[in-house]
Amino acid sequence: MYAIDKIEGNLVIAENIETKEKITVKKQDFPFAIHEGLLFSKEKDSYVPEEEQEKNRRNQLREKMERLKRHE
Repeated sequence: MYAIDKIEGNLVIAENIETKEKITVKKQDFPFAIHEGLLFSKEKDSYVPEEEQEKNRRNQLREKMERLKRHE
């Protein structure tokens, strides 16, 4: 599974969230709306959004930030 790190013009820089490997994908290769932080997986020759996992990951990161703020 990959997370979109940044969008630069027509290129999307994404990082494998497990291996930290970075890939570059053409923006037009995504058949859905994209944004930074979006999670997606590659199935054969297409990309699939992982909306539920993105939602869970955002919640986990938000909770982690809140815990860090309380310990300052």
